[in-house]
Amino acid sequence: MLASALAAAALLVPALAAPAPIPSGGVGVRANDTPPIYHTMSDFDFQSLNLALNQEWIELDLFNYAVARFSEGEWASQGINEEGVSLIRYFAQQEVGHAELLSNIVSYANRTGAKQCEYKYNFNTVQEFINFAQQLTRWGESGVYGFLSHLDSRPSANLLVQSIATEARQQFALRQFAGAFPVPVYFETGISQSMTWSLLSPYLVSCPAENPRIEWNIFPALNVTNQESLIVDGYNASISHNRTSLTEAGRVVSVSWEAPGKAVSYNSSYNTTVGGLVNTTTPLYAAWISQLNVTYTPLNLTSDWTATTIQPGGYVFNDTTDSVVNGTMFLGLTTTDLYVTPYNLSRLDDVLVAFGIYQAD
Repeated sequence: MLASALAAAALLVPALAAPAPIPSGGVGVRANDTPPIYHTMSDFDFQSLNLALNQEWIELDLFNYAVARFSEGEWASQGINEEGVSLIRYFAQQEVGHAELLSNIVSYANRTGAKQCEYKYNFNTVQEFINFAQQLTRWGESGVYGFLSHLDSRPSANLLVQSIATEARQQFALRQFAGAFPVPVYFETGISQSMTWSLLSPYLVSCPAENPRIEWNIFPALNVTNQESLIVDGYNASISHNRTSLTEAGRVVSVSWEAPGKAVSYNSSYNTTVGGLVNTTTPLYAAWISQLNVTYTPLNLTSDWTATTIQPGGYVFNDTTDSVVNGTMFLGLTTTDLYVTPYNLSRLDDVLVAFGIYQAD
């Protein structure tokens, strides 16, 4: 009788549906796939992630330095109260975690990552710090996007995505501290490791002797002599300001650049160099690197080391208002208008004569 009752009850229990199979393709998503190992798998991985580690170290130092240097009144002059300062202090704490993560990944096969260095900064006010910090986090974020999909170690790339997503939020907040429109683009661009190292290297003064040498190129510095600044118009910190654009299409942009071969970075232990396919120090084009595009404009040489060019117009997609030149972006001088896409943008390294930042908005 009991057995009959149990059998009848069993008929009332719905059968468990078989799980849907995983669609074909994908890497590391099945039970019998190789378990993830979170370390470098090639020299490319090591050099890329060690560069990212150096970037995390300077960000840690920068945020702590600014919090310690400026008084309550100086912060208030930019509309930043103690809660805002606490956020910057927390940015530094985030960098502790990022640096530990990357140190763990690169410390493999008898190799160790960089230790923190001594740095120099050129700012003297809170406003100048905010402007510099939003540029530094911009190239730090873009520098990771440039190599992330090229890493041999996909598990390491997975972890790096989770840290760089935080850095993106830092850059967002720093633009808010500058009183700027926080998200002026639809897409954040990627840049190559050599481009990142070119922007980072001037701020390293001395480093521990055991730090691994960074095996990326440093391009001659490009200076936009009529560069705009996020703090030039006196806006204080705000969630957002719908400000007039700092620049516009048709603007005459003046640039100068250094000769290659200059001793730079910590202990003057590196030398600047042009791209591998460059056989002249006379560039022909300005390469505007932003979002999904590299847009070229011809250079008008005004001397051996100076030129002008015209800021281009146009949109990422024709049915939008998303200008190809916008936000905190990058400018290079090249010998040819080489066609590149976001995935192979590092090919631009071969034709660069100089490289720098352009503050469009």
